[in-house]
Amino acid sequence: MKETSLQCLLILISLLSCTTHQARLTVSPSSSQFFEGDFVSLSCEEDDSSAGWTLRRNTSKQQRTQCGDGWGRWSGSSCSISYMDPLESGVYWCESRDGPISNMVNLTVTGGSVILQSPVLPVMEGDDVTLLCKTKTTPSNLPAAFYKDGSLIRKQPTGHMTIQHVSRSDEGLCKCDISGHGESPSSWITVTDKHTTTPPPTSTPPPASTSPPDFSCVPLSLFSLVLTVSVISSVCVLVLVVLLVLLVRRQVQRKSEWSSGTADVALLINY
Repeated sequence: MKETSLQCLLILISLLSCTTHQARLTVSPSSSQFFEGDFVSLSCEEDDSSAGWTLRRNTSKQQRTQCGDGWGRWSGSSCSISYMDPLESGVYWCESRDGPISNMVNLTVTGGSVILQSPVLPVMEGDDVTLLCKTKTTPSNLPAAFYKDGSLIRKQPTGHMTIQHVSRSDEGLCKCDISGHGESPSSWITVTDKHTTTPPPTSTPPPASTSPPDFSCVPLSLFSLVLTVSVISSVCVLVLVVLLVLLVRRQVQRKSEWSSGTADVALLINY
């Protein structure tokens, strides 16, 4: 029975792994903030080309719209936006036709004159991270002040700041300011544990108006989830049936042995 249970468990794990495909959304140039008019390319780097990945987004005006449907140009597995508008600000993610989604990235487009170039993807704990405070029309080596969660971190004379060996305490909402030019929007920097393969959820999710639906956070589509639950139920029922059959057979065998023993005793008495 132990071998049967182990086989059932292995089959179940195989079914679960077969129903989940992964994709990774990358942004080029790699930044979470952009000036109005910038060019941006977003790519769905996939491990299963048959999954039919596409790019979707939530903005303050539209929900779950697809690249090529009124915005962006879809080609292969990439979406190009030739002119970033402040209305393009929002949450972007890759989604397959079966339902699973990739990591989500929050992009901010500003009509102002200062942006903070920070990692758009989660940063591994222990790595070095460089933040760059840029202006749209002047060189990006002007003195800048960097802030995290509203508090000043430090002032840098060259406009960029490197955080060495980042830890979870460096995670937070960051922005920068260049005197005489203005302040950048804020962007969340996520730091992940080097021992985890999937970034843990942050304590500050994207704004409600731009967050994808709650069901998108599940790695399986609703159909796949129902199918998986059905398979689990079927496997459990099968195991119970096998146990019941074995129990009945054992009881029959014991009854047969008892009847045979009773007959032998009767023969001995008669003898």
